[in-house]
Amino acid sequence: MLRGSGFLTPEAARDYLFALAREEGFDAMGVAAADAIPEAGPRLHQWIAEGAHGDMEWMPETAARRAAPANMWPEVASVLMLGLNYGPDQDPRAILAERARGAISVYAQGDDYHELIKGKLKRIASRFVPRAGAAGTVEVKVFVDTAPLMEKPLAQAAGLGWQGKHTNLVSRDKGSWLFLGAIATNLALPPDARETDHCGSCRACLDACPTNAFPAPYQIDARRCISYLTIELKGAIPRELRPLVGNRIYGCDDCLAACPWNKFAALGREVRLAAREENRAPALAELARLDDAAFRARFAKSPVKRIGRARFLRNVLVAIGNSGEPGLAVDAGRHLGDAHPLVRGAAVWALSRLLPPAEFAALRAAHDTETDPEVRAEWRPAPAEHAGAHA
Repeated sequence: MLRGSGFLTPEAARDYLFALAREEGFDAMGVAAADAIPEAGPRLHQWIAEGAHGDMEWMPETAARRAAPANMWPEVASVLMLGLNYGPDQDPRAILAERARGAISVYAQGDDYHELIKGKLKRIASRFVPRAGAAGTVEVKVFVDTAPLMEKPLAQAAGLGWQGKHTNLVSRDKGSWLFLGAIATNLALPPDARETDHCGSCRACLDACPTNAFPAPYQIDARRCISYLTIELKGAIPRELRPLVGNRIYGCDDCLAACPWNKFAALGREVRLAAREENRAPALAELARLDDAAFRARFAKSPVKRIGRARFLRNVLVAIGNSGEPGLAVDAGRHLGDAHPLVRGAAVWALSRLLPPAEFAALRAAHDTETDPEVRAEWRPAPAEHAGAHA
């Protein structure tokens, strides 16, 4: 938190914040009153009550604070919402046809946006506080994604866009590709007009979802979302959803990319968010060979690093199982003796999809000493599933 005794009127303070944000490269900005989203809390509590948050236990743990900015910081009066465009230079769905390669979500192909945006917000705050406020002490706090703040409803209240039927923010001139950051202050700044919903009758994002994660428009069941399954889920991906994951190994862009408003989207300008070449279409065979040190080095400064090697290899091995490439069975087989049961189990499933039934049965007999109950269950896939993999 920063404090300062300043000299600007609320209108001038708002204009100064906008000017600083533009200097830092933000593409969208607006102010919301701290009490502008009274509907967000009840919706969040209902969503959690339905269990749609899966095993993201931090959601119910922080729900009370997350429901309203004042629950987290009683003195807050306004929230400056900022958007940084990360529009890709190609359709992220194109790689889905390259089954021997992994698809990493656009946002994770470059440097981790959390640190990048937080640095920008801190620089804005450090310049703003000494000059801000008509009288008294001015305080600000900065947030990027991980704090218990409802960024998307606040961004809609601040006029940056609206939450589309896929629950993500959509901008009329930036499309789906905006990272959000927030600067909360105890100053009562002039608010911007709330953006209205422009989805109309369109269902493109809903129909694009491979796993039918949207039970209704504007509702998402995280337990079926590929981003949740490949990033947040700590255990094995449910067997019935694995074939639908395809070659997506970290996140999913399908609902975002399908939005027609992306015709107005521009290429992101921030160099550090640009895709690293090695993350555009990495070979699954190469990724399957990463040990822990190589994984950490390969994804240094990347959001991918935070899920750890075991979860990442789980995703890679599921993708290998979906590849239809028998040659990748060798790469899956190397992990039958992995120290982590999550990896061993995914390796078994991949082999059950790639090997002929007789060869898989012989392999199962050779590994009858497995002690982990979940891995042992993977050695006995449903007959219909096993047969279908070789049809």
